[in-house]
Amino acid sequence: MPLILGTNSIKDTGFDVANSLRFNSGSADYLNRTPSSASNRKTWTWSSWVKKVDNTTSRQFIFNADSSSQNTSIEFKDNAISVFDFNSGSYQWQVITSAIFRDNSAWMHICVAINTADGTASNRVKIYVNGSQITSFSTSNYPSLNYESKVNLNVDHRIGSISGSTTFDLDGYIAEAVLIDGQQLDATSFGEFDSDTNIWKPKDVSGLTFGTNGFYLDFEDSSALGNDAAGSNNFTVNNLTAIDQSTDTCTNNFATLNALAKGGNATFSEGNLKCTTGAYSSPSVTYTTSTSTIGVSTGKWYWEYKLPASGLNYVLYGITSVEFDARNTDVMTNFKTSYAKTAYANEFRYNTAGGAYSTDTTGFSTDSTGDIVKIALDLDNNFIYVGNGSSWFNSGDPTSGSSGTGASKSVVAGLTYFPMIISLDNSMEINFGSPSYSESGGNSDGNGYGNFNQPVPSGYYALNTKNLAEYG
Repeated sequence: MPLILGTNSIKDTGFDVANSLRFNSGSADYLNRTPSSASNRKTWTWSSWVKKVDNTTSRQFIFNADSSSQNTSIEFKDNAISVFDFNSGSYQWQVITSAIFRDNSAWMHICVAINTADGTASNRVKIYVNGSQITSFSTSNYPSLNYESKVNLNVDHRIGSISGSTTFDLDGYIAEAVLIDGQQLDATSFGEFDSDTNIWKPKDVSGLTFGTNGFYLDFEDSSALGNDAAGSNNFTVNNLTAIDQSTDTCTNNFATLNALAKGGNATFSEGNLKCTTGAYSSPSVTYTTSTSTIGVSTGKWYWEYKLPASGLNYVLYGITSVEFDARNTDVMTNFKTSYAKTAYANEFRYNTAGGAYSTDTTGFSTDSTGDIVKIALDLDNNFIYVGNGSSWFNSGDPTSGSSGTGASKSVVAGLTYFPMIISLDNSMEINFGSPSYSESGGNSDGNGYGNFNQPVPSGYYALNTKNLAEYG
């Protein structure tokens, strides 16, 4: 069975979300809009699905309305959810959840419902996560009666950032971004619990009343990512391009690199699809291994890598079992049950028992900088196939089934394997089907999922939750 780390794993979600928007904190990515006139500043509701991919930044802003002296914001603060209004140097009100949210593999639904005209202070700010109202708070200083926030005032409204700064930008994905002007709605207006799995899932919001300054951003138009699907309250796009439109969504969660399972020398970016490692500096900085958020033990799976533009020394790509410790700094030494192609040499390394690794060279060749390389993992017959461009090493045939024709290696059966990267002093990217780089290949799997450079072998599938629910 597949190992899915805290993710949304329903095969048939009913309402499917087609796209999300990928925000990279290092690129100053955000959307902004200034309303032409003010509307209801006392009563409003924010709803969005978020896949947060970094836990190390102390603050990451999801939504913000800001003038020079006052801002009203929704943010991750030390991995908790914080909703606040800051005016003239001090917090006017602030509510922070006791719960912290550190699962970088999962989509979560956040609904913040404000009504400062309510006579009960605790009803003026309501926070829902995945359909459940949060009732435990580390800070709960509620707004005064009829307090007017900056939301729906004719000031700068931002998604993924805060006005005047890029220090605390969001690192992650947002889908189904909604603002309701003039109503305090609960989470059931935006989602529902699945009748079979009891997992919270989105539902169609197009029939809601959005109000004067309300909006619905579905991110489906790659040429106008700030388009308001509910009206004309469009947002300006800043440092985001069509490449940042993703098919990784709250109804079909794709694998990424796992921020909780990486070497200390690795930095992730571009929605945890790009891995950058520092230079060698013994003994503190050596080789770094990073693994994926989704592991598999059955089925047939396909993914690709984009090799560094310069310098392939110490670059390997392949799979490792759950027995692997991502903090290990030796390349394939003590990596029990791991298999990887070396990009800088004509060799394939494998280690099934711990200790020293073994090497095969027959049928392999050296890769080149910038190459697209690929892996087909057949866990029904326990073979791994590795290729470069249109060819498979050793004339491999991933569709050969039990014969394993030209397989790079047979793999130990019955284990859970994770895609991995081993690297040092370079940057490389992994493509699970929603690439962080421009990819014109347009090849998808048999279910229509993914954008790959090369054709996906028949019977193999992209690593996402819809495929896992069907084939994993």
